[in-house]
Amino acid sequence: MKYLSEYRDPKIARSLADQIRSTASRRWVLMEVCGGQTHTIVKQGIDELLHDAVEMIHGPGCPVCVTPLEQIDRALHIAARPDVVFTSFGDMLRVPGSESDLFQVRANGGDVRIVYSPLDALEIARRHPDKEVVFFAVGFETTAPANAMAVWRAKQLDVSNFSVLVSHVTVPPAMTALLASPDNRVQAFLAAGHVCTVMGWTEYEPLAATYRVPIVVTGFEPLDLLEGILMAVNQLEKGRHEVENQYVRSVRREGNRPAQDVIGKVFRLVDRQWRGIGMIPSSGLGLREEYAAFDAELKFGVSVVTATEPEECHAGDVLRGKMKPHECPAFGTLCTPERPLGAPMVSSEGACAAYFNYGRFRSAAAKA
Repeated sequence: MKYLSEYRDPKIARSLADQIRSTASRRWVLMEVCGGQTHTIVKQGIDELLHDAVEMIHGPGCPVCVTPLEQIDRALHIAARPDVVFTSFGDMLRVPGSESDLFQVRANGGDVRIVYSPLDALEIARRHPDKEVVFFAVGFETTAPANAMAVWRAKQLDVSNFSVLVSHVTVPPAMTALLASPDNRVQAFLAAGHVCTVMGWTEYEPLAATYRVPIVVTGFEPLDLLEGILMAVNQLEKGRHEVENQYVRSVRREGNRPAQDVIGKVFRLVDRQWRGIGMIPSSGLGLREEYAAFDAELKFGVSVVTATEPEECHAGDVLRGKMKPHECPAFGTLCTPERPLGAPMVSSEGACAAYFNYGRFRSAAAKA
């Protein structure tokens, strides 16, 4: 295949859907890990197309969504300082904190800027030595190499007015937490192709063996997901539990070793709080001691900030796959993209945003 349209071919899609339905002897429960996968599944109606053969439940694979409330409050506290230029990817600006968001801080006069690379933030710091420049380092293993490189480069160049507010999380511990839960329903996973492009899939092999669960690495186009679902169903029907790679055009078993090396050089594993889920041990990345001078939490003294999630927001249940977004009582009423209660409604990878944009009338249609 050479062109994007080939990954959306309706004839091939119908053929794959037919194969899934004819292969499944029962209705299997699959979880797609990544929010990008969720958006394709909901937008294209793949979950509805396969409703009789597969139940798709949506996992915690949106890094913006799982960034905890207290971390957003730390960002707001830092960004409001007059001596700070606060930089971030655009999808973090609408994520609600306890009382505000980064857009509101900017409206109130804070110097909050959207950048497209952490190296852009480093360049701002080099051009403005009189300002403290902070980059909001959010993401799974996919964005960790670039963020690590920015910190490493800042140390090499001795740019002392640059720092990062780190909120990196990693995928395997979250999957482990879901599988170890006593009310777990997940029978197979679709793993995120972009994470595995960096990390490979060897770290998923113990998970598949220990919990006897198939894991299929997929891309993000409709045919990627349909083929990945078919591979997972085939494993389930045959009683197999292995890691397979559908996303062969991007992912190799060993991943990207240079990217892994730079992550390991700058970051270490730490316990991390997840929005709506709680603390997951060794599920995050934090700066190593030799890079502590670039840690914005330490530099600005915000480590002790705490926050409480609003009771009416069921983001945690959505992120754990316990609830579909439209089943939340606040969905589309108290919680909308204009006035969100939680990050899943405003993130470009959030499940609530996917349902609001593409599937908000599903429950009404089902009742009719």
